[in-house]
Amino acid sequence: MQPADALDPPHGFLGRFFGRKVPDAGPLAPRERARLIAGSPAAERAAGMLAAPAALLQLNHREARKVVTYMLPHRIAAGTKFIREGDVDDTGFTLLVLDGEVTIENAIVNRSAPVTATVLGPGSLIGEMGLLDGGPRSASCIALTDVRCAVLTREALNQLLDDEPRTAAKLMMAISLRIAKRMRDNQDKLKLYAQLTQALNEEINALLPH
Repeated sequence: MQPADALDPPHGFLGRFFGRKVPDAGPLAPRERARLIAGSPAAERAAGMLAAPAALLQLNHREARKVVTYMLPHRIAAGTKFIREGDVDDTGFTLLVLDGEVTIENAIVNRSAPVTATVLGPGSLIGEMGLLDGGPRSASCIALTDVRCAVLTREALNQLLDDEPRTAAKLMMAISLRIAKRMRDNQDKLKLYAQLTQALNEEINALLPH
């Protein structure tokens, strides 16, 4: 990873599949992609994570291995901010954390420092919303430790759609379900916050002299 806060274009920093050099000329056929990850423990680990029930991706292992052949491994040094909240120019990738931890931060009005929303570890998929809609990044992501990850670029996703449309459609539907679940969870938290705020205001009003 370069010192810059964003990932470079795919061929600039991702020159290998899991353990084997990517040929320079032309797109790879699905069979060639499968050959390049054959016998790679990291690729199998990534496929296992994508197919795990907790991942909410609902991919079987064969489909997950197909997706992994379109992903490329990468390392991010501790302390690197690789996604910046509000960025609209660097939304063309999502990554699956294989090892390490990532801090997710949000800027809050009237606070000088951002607030840590959560810390994500192995098996977490990061940046998938921007990959699908190209909208601004909703949070900043910083490597809390050295991170090993598998990256799926929008370019690779488009190639997957051409080569394996059924698997690509299942992946995109599953990612959409992940996003929907996260939005519903946030909605439930907002409702709870509104209820607590209302109860607090009622208590304060009851204590005030009339």
